[in-house]
Amino acid sequence: MRRSAPASGRASTARGWQLAGVGVCLVGGVLLGTTRAWSQDTEVRDRSVDLAGLVGDAQARVTAAESTAASLQQAVAGQAASDLAPQVGRAREQAAGLEAAAGLTAVHGPGLRVSLDDAPRDQDGNYPEGVDPDDLVVHQQDVQAVVNALWAGGAEAMMIMDQRVVTTSAVRCIGNTLLLQGRTYSPPFLITAIGDADRMGAALAVQPGVLLFQQYVDGFGLGYQVETMDDVTLPAYGGLLRMTAARESG
Repeated sequence: MRRSAPASGRASTARGWQLAGVGVCLVGGVLLGTTRAWSQDTEVRDRSVDLAGLVGDAQARVTAAESTAASLQQAVAGQAASDLAPQVGRAREQAAGLEAAAGLTAVHGPGLRVSLDDAPRDQDGNYPEGVDPDDLVVHQQDVQAVVNALWAGGAEAMMIMDQRVVTTSAVRCIGNTLLLQGRTYSPPFLITAIGDADRMGAALAVQPGVLLFQQYVDGFGLGYQVETMDDVTLPAYGGLLRMTAARESG
């Protein structure tokens, strides 16, 4: 025979549940009031963030700022050219000698081009079911791994998509969109480097991040291609240069 709880125990349990129910109602009321105050009587579910729109607006502002800065730089260069002081002349000569190393001149030569792409979607534009979408797209660390490998393999100059890479370049990704120096790009992502193709290829073959990406290539169908190029031209860096330190000489 199954024994039941004592009568006093049942009464205590009932009172406990009543108090718990009142507490839940109070907490729910506080949360509802807080949510309505935060949303200002608008539908909370509609307060979504359009990341693509935000990125587009930011890119438009960057483009406008670059145009203004370019005009100012031309004005400054014109003023400097009219200054015939010996110190200015020496500084301009020194700066001209550093332009190639800084990526401010176009270069050409043999090299490699690496292509990274998302996994293919079905005819409706959807990824396969049961797979984490994050496993099917190229991420920031994937692009950075290729860049690091190419530099380690002796790359003399590099370009990501259509932009020259310099010391201040930073690779960022928002979703599966690449953000580089104020511009946005969609996959496939192309990284082109000038240098010894054999050395750079060998560096790619042992870079841990690249090896990990290749596992996803094999498992989920992401795109990875390496193309040897007999002669490729990389443009000069066309972005803004920001001076972080200066020293008076003479």
